[in-house]
Amino acid sequence: MIHQKVKLSNDIYWIGVNDRRTHLFENQWPLPNGVAYNSYLIVDKFNCIVDTVEMSKLDTYIEKIYEIIGEGGKVDYLVVNHMEPDHSGAIKAVLKEWPEVKIVGNLKTFPMLEGFYGITTNYYKIEDGDTIDLGNHKLKFVLTPMVHWPETMMTYEESTGILFSADAFGSFGTLDGGIFDDEINLSFYEEEMRRYYSNIVGKYGLQVQKAMDKASALDIKMIASTHGPIWRSHIATVIDYYNKWSRYETEEGVVIVFGSMYGNTEIMAEIVARTLSEEGIKNIRIFDSSKTHNSYIINALWKYRGVMLGSAAYNGSIFTPMSDLIRELEHIMPKNHLLGYFGSMSWGGGAVRALDKFAEAIKWEVVAPAVEVKHSANNDDSARLVAMAKAMANRLKEYRNS
Repeated sequence: MIHQKVKLSNDIYWIGVNDRRTHLFENQWPLPNGVAYNSYLIVDKFNCIVDTVEMSKLDTYIEKIYEIIGEGGKVDYLVVNHMEPDHSGAIKAVLKEWPEVKIVGNLKTFPMLEGFYGITTNYYKIEDGDTIDLGNHKLKFVLTPMVHWPETMMTYEESTGILFSADAFGSFGTLDGGIFDDEINLSFYEEEMRRYYSNIVGKYGLQVQKAMDKASALDIKMIASTHGPIWRSHIATVIDYYNKWSRYETEEGVVIVFGSMYGNTEIMAEIVARTLSEEGIKNIRIFDSSKTHNSYIINALWKYRGVMLGSAAYNGSIFTPMSDLIRELEHIMPKNHLLGYFGSMSWGGGAVRALDKFAEAIKWEVVAPAVEVKHSANNDDSARLVAMAKAMANRLKEYRNS
């Protein structure tokens, strides 16, 4: 099989693969548009692979390498920026093809290499700031722990200014012909990049900021992540994304999420949404927690400041899909949001009690007292929902004018 060669520079190649068959990334995040596993090959006096691909694509991957270096060609180094199996899955295949390859990693890489794949040889240990000279290219290593695993690092090629950034700056979505940012519709990848960041990396905002500080000392001409497009024309844009997201900076807008069995709580959400609109809030997103995967809800929440949650009671507590969402939010702990919440019950309640505990744990500013309705909302209940929505709108406007 002949594969088209994609060059980042004269002798640095993208050798990644697209996965359009997998339905769930890490067996939990929906992939309606697939995902790309990016790997790179530097051809020099000493040939070097930077990261590999998921193991289901081994044949295509090895073919791509041989088509560039030729049959009988040698791979001298394999840089492992990140040990997650969607990037380390082909390490054993590379080692089998080129038994003398030196596997480049840091102190925390090698226990994972042994644990996942039983590999205990060919280690080439580096520390933060170390370099490897390939001939015409020189690699500098930047340790970025917990972005988003403890062994994670980035590799900077000094002559071209290419930063091989591991999962940082990555995105869901296959590369459908366009490999570089100036070949694609960026609006699609902004959404999928934020969904990727918020759900997978978002918990580690402080660590991302530390990594960004380190990267700022480099003269970056291109960012080559392990997922999504390669950034060469909008580098400042993608760095700005990460700075904003890791600082929990949000835009004016409200994410409304409801959990409703028979429609009464959904009607409450509609009252809230209409009031927000009447108050001049234009960015309003309503999600049914039973229908929409949490990754899309969290993605929207990472964009907009206001969050309003409404749930029916269920077995003396909160509706199960809403329980799953707030548990996930407590795990990620995003910051700097405004919160309003409401609920319905038929007899003993439980949803608002659970949301009270969530509000205490998440420590977001609560804009108004919770509204709890028995059976379905009456005129007085509707007035309280309107008041809550107006309180949210007023706080958002205060941010707007500050």
